[in-house]
Amino acid sequence: MITYEYPFNERIRTLLRLEDLFEKAAYFIQADGRLEHHAALATLFEILETAGRADLKMDLLQELERQRQTLLSFRNNPEISEEALSGALYEIEQSSAALLATNGKVGQHLRDNDWLMSIKSRVAIPGGVCEFDLPSYHWWLHRAVETRRTDLETWSKPLFALRDAAAIVLRLLRSSGRPQNHLAKLGQFQLNLGGTSAQMVRVELDSGEAAVPEVSANKYFLNIRFARPPVNEIKARSCDHDVSFSLTFCNL
Repeated sequence: MITYEYPFNERIRTLLRLEDLFEKAAYFIQADGRLEHHAALATLFEILETAGRADLKMDLLQELERQRQTLLSFRNNPEISEEALSGALYEIEQSSAALLATNGKVGQHLRDNDWLMSIKSRVAIPGGVCEFDLPSYHWWLHRAVETRRTDLETWSKPLFALRDAAAIVLRLLRSSGRPQNHLAKLGQFQLNLGGTSAQMVRVELDSGEAAVPEVSANKYFLNIRFARPPVNEIKARSCDHDVSFSLTFCNL
């Protein structure tokens, strides 16, 4: 199965982007090659830009506190596992404490490093980090693998509080909904939401299905158009067959 997630607001959109970037950074950091470590550093710069919203840290702290209060209300509920509840509360409290302990703006330690910022300013330029542009960076890329990896881990570690808080919020969001099966006739599907609010919708279909969902929605209507994958196609085309899929509305 393959899952497509469509956020309905900018906050969830930002968290999904951060999740994707942190996953890529972790992958490239653990690799050994110079090109992979360059990709890791470039990804850290993307995280820095994505996390640049001044209110992101406060948004996450407020959401974690709201979820903590919700979980506390389940105390002494015989239908809820106390062990699981305590574990979830501990995770949220630890994440909140780590986020609160982050001094200043997220990623400020990277902004304060003039050498890293000189690289960041060149990364966006095609071919801008060639050895003749940044000889000191060329030297760093030729250092021992473990030295480069240690540097990357040092630069990324202060961002982990943000990563972990975002992961908790997204996990709670994804688990909030229940999937329902639907059929898109000739690749077209519309649903009347009746003013129901949702923060994200998840569309899941068989990975062998030659269809890609294109979603548009507001609080009243949801429209999904399944298009044929753009492989060997000059223009996007709608599917000419019925598509089975599951739909999950997620809301915290």
